[in-house]
Amino acid sequence: MRKFLPFLLLFGAVIQPFMAMASSVDEKINAVMEPLTNVIMKVIFFEISFGGTSVPFVLIWLLAGAIFFTFYFKFINISGFRHALDVVRGRYDDPNDIGEVSHFQALTAALSGTVGVGNIAGVAFAVSLGGPGATFWMIVAGLLGMSSKFVECTLGTKYRQENSDGSVSGGPMYYLRDGLAKQGKAGLGKVLAVLFAIACIGGSFGGGNMVQINQATKQLIEVTGGEASFLAGQSWIFGAIMAVLVGLIIIGGIKSIARVTDKVVPFMVGIYVLGALIVLGGNFTEIPAAFGLIISSAFSPEAAYGGLIGVLIVGFQRAAFSNEAGIGSASIAHSAAKTNEPVSEGIVALLEPFIDTVVICTMTALVIVISGYGEIGQETALGLAQARDLQAIELTSSAFAQTMSWFPVVLSFAVILFALSTMISWSYYGLKSWTFLFGESKMADLSYKAIFCMFVILGSAISAQSVFDFGDAMIFAMCFPNVLGLYFLMGEVKQDVADYFKRIKSGEIKRFK
Repeated sequence: MRKFLPFLLLFGAVIQPFMAMASSVDEKINAVMEPLTNVIMKVIFFEISFGGTSVPFVLIWLLAGAIFFTFYFKFINISGFRHALDVVRGRYDDPNDIGEVSHFQALTAALSGTVGVGNIAGVAFAVSLGGPGATFWMIVAGLLGMSSKFVECTLGTKYRQENSDGSVSGGPMYYLRDGLAKQGKAGLGKVLAVLFAIACIGGSFGGGNMVQINQATKQLIEVTGGEASFLAGQSWIFGAIMAVLVGLIIIGGIKSIARVTDKVVPFMVGIYVLGALIVLGGNFTEIPAAFGLIISSAFSPEAAYGGLIGVLIVGFQRAAFSNEAGIGSASIAHSAAKTNEPVSEGIVALLEPFIDTVVICTMTALVIVISGYGEIGQETALGLAQARDLQAIELTSSAFAQTMSWFPVVLSFAVILFALSTMISWSYYGLKSWTFLFGESKMADLSYKAIFCMFVILGSAISAQSVFDFGDAMIFAMCFPNVLGLYFLMGEVKQDVADYFKRIKSGEIKRFK
């Protein structure tokens, strides 16, 4: 990290006068980025009219894949759940297996990339815009998404490559290239792999970095006095501190990242879930009515946002945006797991959408519904949600404050941890895509990490919406080559699954604990 520190300090010194003119800088960045972003957004999020409601095709693409894989693999999301718990608890761990991190560490590393501000702000957006019924469809989408995660993470582990230094590289780039080459589709595989890698790099700088630090910075400024905060107008200082922290963590690769995430993720999730349980416990008698409202609103033709179809779409969309099932990013982290059985890591991965969406997002939604949107109120909440997803975190904060007036401060701490964990995981995703394109070398490794840390500082100080939209669009662009590849490769995964459970049943795959 000594190599990073002088560079970051120099970058901070150079950027400071520009950040003092933040609005001017934002305008210039937007002027450059907006035309490109608009084109990409129209391509990635082009809409199809369905039932009088416009539906982004990317959502149909992800949802269709999740439903298909759930049936094709005979509800592996349910039948494999108990075995997933056994594997992640280390009952099948063999220290001699290839890989860099344990099943649990791979799970937390991948979870840290999905459990983030979206679980706080995104849910508030969905409930405000779609009504309580959106929660039901979020849960359904989360359960279906477990199957997509299973397929992509099984393939990510199966087609990973071991590097000369003992590290491992895997993910959609490799199974798209090598898996399709086995089927005689080498040209298509290379094109899909390169498209995925480019989108992943763009997503790592935008949605996986700048959006995260920007949200964390705004929340910190809000709880430290708003415009009177010592960070107001100097938010780049917080960005520089976070950049150094991120750099210290990511310099050691996936092992260093996993050592942090296997502690930070359970801690931050624990804090947030404990806060939710306190609120729900204090309003225990209202929980049945809240669930009743969620279910009845889910099927009501008078539901918010255009009736039944509208609320269904909002719920599915927020779930897909939260757990990233079908995006392919998580398979990059899971490919580093110590195992010689790719299916076992795919089984572990199906826990992610369950934890991220079914558990955490549902608890957030319950708190918002029970509190009646907190002090903000439903009408104001809807206005904020429609204004911008980034502001929706105020809704969740207000809902928690209804029971615990001090919780916004704790929430700010959680948001910073969520942002930090997301950034370090996405730095790894982006790095592996970067080295896939430019080769595994020390120079490629350090150059990507230096650029990533620069974007942490920049993201904390600007509010150029086009940059954030670009990052989000790039993340969802990843799903097109990824899901297409999964359709081509699902047959061999099905054979691997049958063989794996056959060997589990016969005792050939030993249970060590």
